[in-house]
Amino acid sequence: MISRLPLDQQLESLRAVLSRNDVLTEVLERTATLDLPGWYVTAGCLFQTVWNVVTDRLPTSGIKDYDVFYFDSGDLSWEAEDAAIEAGRRVFADLPAEVEIRNEARVHLWYEGKFGVACPPYESTEAAIDSFAATTCCLGVRVEADGRWRVYAPHGLSDVFNLVVRPNPVLAPRSVYEAKTARWQQQWPELTVLEWPSRSVTSRCGG
Repeated sequence: MISRLPLDQQLESLRAVLSRNDVLTEVLERTATLDLPGWYVTAGCLFQTVWNVVTDRLPTSGIKDYDVFYFDSGDLSWEAEDAAIEAGRRVFADLPAEVEIRNEARVHLWYEGKFGVACPPYESTEAAIDSFAATTCCLGVRVEADGRWRVYAPHGLSDVFNLVVRPNPVLAPRSVYEAKTARWQQQWPELTVLEWPSRSVTSRCGG
């Protein structure tokens, strides 16, 4: 089992599995040309590629879009973010997938209006990835200038390879977690989805 390998071998296995998704590898390579500060390709396109490979599906099956996060606190204007989005549209124009580019330094400006809870300003792209509704989502990959893959995985990779979805009650409300996991279970019924912790359990954990 990949989840029981030493971490360096898990990382090698992750790259091998993700490389089977040709759209994902194109997104990674093309995003590197945009020179976005602190960027990562992140979230569903990564762990869902793993789920697909582990369950013998096509690597791209069920993947709605490909998320690209970056962090530019020097310009929080919508115009600056929109310029990055437009640059991405040109770079990704011929790919058979939607690529969403977002400046995570701006999330606190709109998050409460969309999800009903306040979001403190993030300090980095990694901090944004830390706040996903499920720990399984907390995964980011980028290609460095020398071709190396940099992987950010604050909760490790075992759950990803083991098809376990674990709640991460640090920001997103329970309703977001339950809506996402319900949709994922329809596409990947092999998943083990853990329940959102009760209020008493959350309080004891300091959150």
